[in-house]
Amino acid sequence: MEPSNPDTAKEINLLREEIALLNSHRFVRIHNSVPRLIAFQFVRGLAFGLGTVIGATILVSLVGLFLSQIDFIPIIGEWATRIANQIQTAD
Repeated sequence: MEPSNPDTAKEINLLREEIALLNSHRFVRIHNSVPRLIAFQFVRGLAFGLGTVIGATILVSLVGLFLSQIDFIPIIGEWATRIANQIQTAD
């Protein structure tokens, strides 16, 4: 059933081409296959977990370094020195 208006037919053909282009897109192809989707989500989870661990390691190291440098504040300095000593003896 083709539309009688040539402009409408042209628009429909353009829409068909766009839908074909979207269906061939990588994102849609990955989500059309359950094994591909599972593999993609697994790799995504591994990357997220690795990034979280690396980021937390850097953050804790920087906080430990910062705390070890503040010996001149009486209460916080003693607390930071004890934490720094425990970290060094744990290695």
